[in-house]
Amino acid sequence: MTEELQQQLDLPPADQIGFVVKNLEESMAKYEPLFGPFKTMEGSVEDAFYRGEDKDAQLKIAFGYSGDLEIELIEWISGYSPHREFIESGREGMHHIRFRVDDCDTYADRAKGLGYETIWYKEIMDNVKFAYMERDNDPLIIEFLQMPDELLYGSVS
Repeated sequence: MTEELQQQLDLPPADQIGFVVKNLEESMAKYEPLFGPFKTMEGSVEDAFYRGEDKDAQLKIAFGYSGDLEIELIEWISGYSPHREFIESGREGMHHIRFRVDDCDTYADRAKGLGYETIWYKEIMDNVKFAYMERDNDPLIIEFLQMPDELLYGSVS
């Protein structure tokens, strides 16, 4: 993402880099010296809009940090999500960059105006939503997350 694009979308600073990994436990052990200690959570998502249909995905997730930047490790287990596409294409590594925003839908609409498409979306409750956006010829997915601070990571161990 270029600085110009970030300005056009009027984005806050990124707060997370997401990595899709083949094995969560092995990746946590490998990256513990850089980003640990990690906290884990069951990250399954039910009935999310995925490429035009409502689909479920089973994921395992771990969170670490580099300063204030969150590092998310995601292992796809089953179902349909952008993480599955990434792993099934033979890739592993940096997958998306996340921006916490106050209105997910507004930012998704701005991104659509710049050629992005919503590929994965879920409204969990009124003030909790996420959207994964992609654009042709750009391998990096943008995630917008709308979630009050008090709800963030409520079930992380």
